[in-house]
Amino acid sequence: MATSSITKNFVISGKEQVEMFVNAIEESAKNRPIRKPVAVKFIKGEEELRELMRFREMKEKEKMSADAVNIREYLALGNDPEAGEPALVKLLSGFSCPKNHDVERFLKNSAIEFTKKNQSVTYVVISVKDGGLLGYFTLALKPLTVRGKTVSNTTKKKLLRISELDKDSDTYTMAAYLIAQLGKNYANERNKEITGEDLIELAWMVIEEGQYMYGGMVTFLEAENEEKVLSFYRNNRFSQFDTRQTASSTEEPHELVQLLRLL
Repeated sequence: MATSSITKNFVISGKEQVEMFVNAIEESAKNRPIRKPVAVKFIKGEEELRELMRFREMKEKEKMSADAVNIREYLALGNDPEAGEPALVKLLSGFSCPKNHDVERFLKNSAIEFTKKNQSVTYVVISVKDGGLLGYFTLALKPLTVRGKTVSNTTKKKLLRISELDKDSDTYTMAAYLIAQLGKNYANERNKEITGEDLIELAWMVIEEGQYMYGGMVTFLEAENEEKVLSFYRNNRFSQFDTRQTASSTEEPHELVQLLRLL
């Protein structure tokens, strides 16, 4: 995954690319996942956050293995050393992801800033046993624009099922949820305490709540072009619809694979 996904405008154009996008939509509609419950509680509000920080032993009685926290909950408490931004910074400093440095770099250097600017929102997943950081995911709401000038009428009809047509520009626009980052913490083998499937399911629960309130049909992400990574997302019912080359002044350009899944 790439930090650039959060700030990029996604436009799908060209007959082949648009048809690949529509085919991925149809494949996803036919390939719905079997949902598995995750023993994680979402923490909301100052009272629950302070309880999390102070009384972890109570969580054992609830039979929860972890808590998930929107980092806005920490930021809302300002400089409170126990449960505010300083506590969050300390928590994030213990994250390590040697398999993907962008995942680690984003959490430590950008997650707080992006949340403050409302560009994205990050959720941290915390062990109820000792308060250690197990993993995280970052979500953003993004428009997806599809240019329809070169595609068939059949493809246009399919696009109309999930998007709004601007007749003047012949473009189709839809609200979509971006899974911008997702990663396990490999420090001290914390990665063994949670699975990638668990993180996907937790992200999906948040996205579904957003869909209930705001609408939207599509969730998408950009993944490294590595077979193990792509196989993981395919197994979680994501379908490829395109690729793109990154452009960064800090690292070598490389290819990202774009995948989607319907809500």
